[in-house]
Amino acid sequence: MWQKIKQYFENAPSKLKVSKAFVELGLRIGESGKIYCGTIELTATKIAKSLKVDRRIVKETAEAILSDDTLKRLFMNLKPAGPLLKDVAPYLGYGVVEIRAKPAAIGIIAATSTLIAKAGISIRQILAEDAEIYPDPKLIIITEKPIPGDLLSKFLKIPTVTNVTIS
Repeated sequence: MWQKIKQYFENAPSKLKVSKAFVELGLRIGESGKIYCGTIELTATKIAKSLKVDRRIVKETAEAILSDDTLKRLFMNLKPAGPLLKDVAPYLGYGVVEIRAKPAAIGIIAATSTLIAKAGISIRQILAEDAEIYPDPKLIIITEKPIPGDLLSKFLKIPTVTNVTIS
């Protein structure tokens, strides 16, 4: 998917930036070219301001996407993933584990969730960043309670894991 988007906007870096933000945030493009977060319509001006591009670039990006059948199907069906609990986890008494691994690694979620389950801890949320979109993707796991420090060394023993942060 990301390769198709990059190809389509390869000669328009600002439009690529806008389309990447749409994907990252789950912003949907409606049939009319309007942009939505869930059911809430967003203005091109506000999106442009946050991305530091001209509002016309936002509108032109949406129009370009709607002119391509493949991209149109994709962007008309995007949805926001919901709230990421990472930044509020401490206030809720939850734990946070951030794991970086080699981008093509297989089985990282299975291995980490098994270790967490064996410790008797429930997982509240998992987000795995897409290696095609994020240059340094990470796996973020929110747990029902903070992770004990002794799990750190176990996480680091998982093949292809390069870095672990527990908070």
